[in-house]
Amino acid sequence: MGDDAAFELLVARYQGRVYGLAWRLTGSRADAEDVLQETFLRVHRHLARFRGEARFSTWLYRIATNTSLMLRRARARRRTESLEEYEPTFDRNGRHARNVDHGRAARADEILDRARLAAAARTALDRLPPAYRTPFVLRDLEEMPTSEVATVLGLTQPAVRQRVHRARLLLRGYLGHLVGAEP
Repeated sequence: MGDDAAFELLVARYQGRVYGLAWRLTGSRADAEDVLQETFLRVHRHLARFRGEARFSTWLYRIATNTSLMLRRARARRRTESLEEYEPTFDRNGRHARNVDHGRAARADEILDRARLAAAARTALDRLPPAYRTPFVLRDLEEMPTSEVATVLGLTQPAVRQRVHRARLLLRGYLGHLVGAEP
């Protein structure tokens, strides 16, 4: 198998997870696509530098995390909003995609409640400082083992656990009002 074919297999295997990580870290589909592309460009350019001291996925997620964080910092300096977020989506038959709840059309109020909850969660996640957000996303949302998160971020395992715990506490504070918790 040639190098190009092997690289295509790597992309096919990891692109979904890298995209998901990038989306959670950047908060934007367009930015996540940029991070996905830049991550695999960097991997392709630097594959010879991979020494095998950690798992390949750990090395890849470190690149994706760093790329996401660099993009977020750049975007924060010059705030823009992507029009792609507002584009309609279509199903395989070319029809406008509708939100469906287990095979039946969801009621408008259910859709609105889910949209509000998702927006509140997204806003809460965006409010987390990067020092807490990144370990939280990697550990709780990407379900990476603490040891792997520590390797990706260059932290100790206790530091990762502490930051994830603090992120959870902050999120609980940000979202507590949604479930009737006292402020």
